[in-house]
Amino acid sequence: MEKRAIFFGFLIVLLVAAFSAGCTLGGEANGTAHGNTAPPETTRDKGVMPGEPVRLSGNITVGELMSFVSGAAGYAKSAGMTGALREFGDPDGEFSSGDVYIYAYGFNGTLLAHPYQPDLVGTDRSNWTDARGFPFYKASAYTAENGGGFVAYLYPKPDDGVINESAKGDYAPKIGCVMPVDDEWWIGSGLYLSDLVDLDTCTTPATTREMISLVESGVAYALENGNEAAFEAISDKNGAFVDESGHYLYAYDYNGTLLAHPYLTDRIGQDLIDHEGAFGEKDIRMLVGAAQEGGGYVVFSWPNPDNGDKPEIKIGYVLPVDDEWWLGSGVYLSEITGDDEAIPE
Repeated sequence: MEKRAIFFGFLIVLLVAAFSAGCTLGGEANGTAHGNTAPPETTRDKGVMPGEPVRLSGNITVGELMSFVSGAAGYAKSAGMTGALREFGDPDGEFSSGDVYIYAYGFNGTLLAHPYQPDLVGTDRSNWTDARGFPFYKASAYTAENGGGFVAYLYPKPDDGVINESAKGDYAPKIGCVMPVDDEWWIGSGLYLSDLVDLDTCTTPATTREMISLVESGVAYALENGNEAAFEAISDKNGAFVDESGHYLYAYDYNGTLLAHPYLTDRIGQDLIDHEGAFGEKDIRMLVGAAQEGGGYVVFSWPNPDNGDKPEIKIGYVLPVDDEWWLGSGVYLSEITGDDEAIPE
């Protein structure tokens, strides 16, 4: 208990620092999936004294998420596996608060603890993918095995203490942080993209808002100017659809044929439906499926040209243009975390 109190006291220091920087944390996210520049409201309990548990929820930063998981890993090492798993699996425990909680996996793929999915504890989740097909366990375990770090995936939010993985429409992009406890098991937590704030701006990351705006503007341009003009504009790396941050649009038909791309012009016209990402995911097939269902987020891995074309997890956003083709854009995980998120080959 003493080690845990020290850990939570440290989290209070982090939160106080965030408040003094101008951010209000701990409330539900304002706005929609398209982002909102208004600072989130605060619902964090007042009068919490140092040494008392701080329940992280709502709008927090990736740095605070990392500290939360790091502290939980330290607790697991000191409390022992049995005691730590009992605590991590308790929805009313010290490490569970609404959308933010600790889960635990064995490196053999077995779910060891989850506060909102006790029925799945003890089952093999090594082949589990998110609603679009991204291999959550494979990517997370790989990251944990390599010392820990950030991942991204889609996952439904808890509803009255229940997570329904079959409710495909409830899946939302999530930034996760995972760390090994020892060579037998690892732990993780995550926060939804809508709950993530940038410490400097106190808003959702600008990169994700810009990504969605770019996709929407591309659809509008195509509908107004026609397909051929849109393909030409999208494929122009010096054109209007490559922004100052290097974000760009790409266009495919529903068979997976590349129609327009500013950096893959030599592959335009090719069928890429069976292309695979770093974790074996069928990335183009996943994107096509999202577009066919009306659009939305997809997590996949893709080479990052700003980091030597090393593969990296990417959060994509797609929208259909018509019944023949769709377009999308994406943001690399490193743009959100500020860390080098390259996947070692």
